Amino acid sequence: MDIDRRNNVTVTGNPQGPTVVLAHGFGCDQNMWRLTVPALAADYRVVLFDYVGCGRSDLSAFSEDRYASLDGYAADVVEVCEALDLCQAVFVGHSVSAMIGVLAAAAAPERIGALVMVAPSPRYIDDEGYRGGFSVQDIDELLASLESNYLGWSAAMAPLIMGNEDRPELGEELKNSFCATDPDVARVFARTTFLSDSRNDLKSVRVPTLVLECVQDVIAPREVGAFVHDTVPGSTLVTLDATGHCPHLSAPEATNKAITGFLAGLR
Repeated sequence: MDIDRRNNVTVTGNPQGPTVVLAHGFGCDQNMWRLTVPALAADYRVVLFDYVGCGRSDLSAFSEDRYASLDGYAADVVEVCEALDLCQAVFVGHSVSAMIGVLAAAAAPERIGALVMVAPSPRYIDDEGYRGGFSVQDIDELLASLESNYLGWSAAMAPLIMGNEDRPELGEELKNSFCATDPDVARVFARTTFLSDSRNDLKSVRVPTLVLECVQDVIAPREVGAFVHDTVPGSTLVTLDATGHCPHLSAPEATNKAITGFLAGLR
């Protein structure tokens, strides 16, 4: 299998530096990291990729059975790491990719040596003693809306997810990214994302971990960031002076500073 083609793998930056893998979230692609790559390129080898069905990946490789759980996406990450023969790479995952990174690190500990979780959520649905931000009814309605009218859902949800109402171009970019995703792929990825529960997986993390949260985030509220930090042994929690669910786009300087500071501490 041609992993490079399947996942549209891109390698840039300093070939002699430690490796950083940047992984996008639901409905996005590697272009979402374009404001982060310049902050890393001088000192780090930077690996970017698209999950199957996103960006310029090979859509023919999509399998509903494989990607009906986060394990399928984590297997992709491991296979990308194996194809590039990565060792002790730092995995930077946005949103659901943070949990995919946790699973990948557990499956291939020799490949991933540290984690950066950007606006992570191990479970989006509220539970007893846990606030994920959504009720079961909320998620049922979200998924029903997405499945019945994906383009309409994208137009309505993207600005809410992005936040920063005073910068509508950010919400427009996220909407366009959502709309560029195949609706059938989006349906599967959305169900996999919003119905997942990775809380127990967090307890198994044994690598240095940075948790980045925003001051206000409708998808991953502050209680979620605190939960992730409390559950991942020895993790570091940084609250960015940013709003919305995509701080690498809305507040790149603060996000990059936090990431590069964490990376410097690993060297």
